[in-house]
Amino acid sequence: MCSLEHVNPRVRGIRVSPHSRLQILAAHIAQDIKLGALKPFKEVIDVSSGDPHRAGIKPITFVRQVLAVCLLPQLLEKKSLPLDVRLRARRLLEACDGGSVGSYTASSGMLHVRQSIAEFIMRRDGGVPSYAKDVFISVGFQNALMVVVKLLASGEEETQTGVLTPMPCPHTLPALLDEGGVTLVPHQLMEGRGWAVDLDELHQTLKTARGRCEPRAIYISNPGNPTGHVQDWKSIQEVIQFAAAERLLLLVDEVYQDSVYGEGREFISYKRVLFEMDKVYSETVQLVSFHSLSSAQMGECGLRAGYMELVNIDPEVMHFVDTLLCTGISTPVTGQLALDLMVNPPQPGDLSFDTYTQEILLTRTTLSQNAQRAQEFLNELPGMSCQPAMGGIYLYPRLHLPSEIIEKAKILEVEADVLYCQMLLEDKGVCLGAGSQYGETTGNYHLRLCILVLPDTLEEVLAGLGSFYLHGHTSSP
Repeated sequence: MCSLEHVNPRVRGIRVSPHSRLQILAAHIAQDIKLGALKPFKEVIDVSSGDPHRAGIKPITFVRQVLAVCLLPQLLEKKSLPLDVRLRARRLLEACDGGSVGSYTASSGMLHVRQSIAEFIMRRDGGVPSYAKDVFISVGFQNALMVVVKLLASGEEETQTGVLTPMPCPHTLPALLDEGGVTLVPHQLMEGRGWAVDLDELHQTLKTARGRCEPRAIYISNPGNPTGHVQDWKSIQEVIQFAAAERLLLLVDEVYQDSVYGEGREFISYKRVLFEMDKVYSETVQLVSFHSLSSAQMGECGLRAGYMELVNIDPEVMHFVDTLLCTGISTPVTGQLALDLMVNPPQPGDLSFDTYTQEILLTRTTLSQNAQRAQEFLNELPGMSCQPAMGGIYLYPRLHLPSEIIEKAKILEVEADVLYCQMLLEDKGVCLGAGSQYGETTGNYHLRLCILVLPDTLEEVLAGLGSFYLHGHTSSP
């Protein structure tokens, strides 16, 4: 019989993350309200993480219609559904073993979907070659990243694999790297330059890290999570040159590539830049790029599917990628089919094209307008500053905490910004992310705010935060 003494000490040492603590508190408060508890607010609004559908953003009609037909093939005969919906569903069912979404697939994903992804990448990158054999589908982006991290992991202490990681970074990344058995090597992004990657900082970080671990990879988030920064061509090229000179594997999180709205900015993939560089780079630099169904346009977080493309990776290593993916059997088939719809949407002339285009435009417009509205509001609060987001679905404003909160946090042995977010949640029913969740170690305090929500919801969030902030819960810089 299993008892605590038999539990892996590594598991027993896991602490509840600040993000989880806030989520748990939010759930308790929401449950109390349902049971009739009187609160100074009617409901909890959680914008601490990116879950567009939970926040009221409607799913894409074409995606749901096709999936509905795939789940219930009798709908193929329903002429009330657009013809292109039924034709796409038929093709996808033909690609499923047994013609059913209830069948297993290859561990690396359905070949039909992998081919669709490769064709999408070629279109996106102006014809740069992409092959289905280099594409691997997984249960979301993080599962794919964990596979690569496990392949990288080796050594202990000063010989343990290190991964250069931006600060701030996605809140799940530190725990993922730790679980994968590698050392997180933090490098600070430049807040005063819109959270840009700084080459001098990378060189200094690498120099300092050597001797306490063996850096073998660099993780990049573009568009940035939680910063909203979008790299330009020159910046990407510099990072590639740095990775080449230091023989580092590039791990590039590009899951918000469809949500770039900053003036004069566009999404440029690392692969595209790499393949337009000299052969000394394009044929040698190793790159793994990631995308996900949870991205801004689709927002299908619950369907759990993502993919990675491996570039310039040894075929024998790719064999082990496939082997590690086998431990999860296969990604849910509905998620894989939704990936196909994401990378190959309706085209001009298709019956669903107009509706699809209108829905995508609405999401993009909502995101862009929310970003501008929230940034302006936050920058008007005394002592708060917010760098403009160029892409992604978050803002990451900086705030100045009063000494009373900082001292109280020390007594309670909790991060000061987490305590601030707890107080905000209990007072206003607004749940935000705290900067310490994203690797903040500079003594500065930040909040993370998801802006892919309905405009009315955003106004409620800003009103609650503004009222709380201005009534004794801040200090001047």
